[in-house]
Amino acid sequence: MKFLNKLIIKAIYILCIAIYFIPVKSFSQQTGITRTNLQRYDLQASGYETIQARIDFETGTSFGMHSHPGEEVIYVLEGTFEYQIEGEKPVILKGGEVLFIPAGKNHSAKNIGNSKASELATYIVQKGKQLLVMKK
Repeated sequence: MKFLNKLIIKAIYILCIAIYFIPVKSFSQQTGITRTNLQRYDLQASGYETIQARIDFETGTSFGMHSHPGEEVIYVLEGTFEYQIEGEKPVILKGGEVLFIPAGKNHSAKNIGNSKASELATYIVQKGKQLLVMKK
């Protein structure tokens, strides 16, 4: 019986970890965009966590206006992106360049290059809130 209880606890633990890394629905429904969750980490600042994800865009794909419940730091790994932050002029970034998105600010991204483009997105967000909110 003890063995069975330990086995059930391990299975629940593995399931919880797997659920923690399931991609955000909106990203997985977007054709030509792949999101790979890399890590989640609770910060010492009460109620906040960091989330890191690699997001790959096929040529010509874009992700519409959306926001997050905290700041986002984008590091372009490869390719060329055009980012639009609501109320600002579009910004074009290439591999090795960085962009800061303020908390709650709507923004979009588009691969404007001739090949795949990838970014490392680091979110500093409030725990328990929906990570991605599409603009209505």
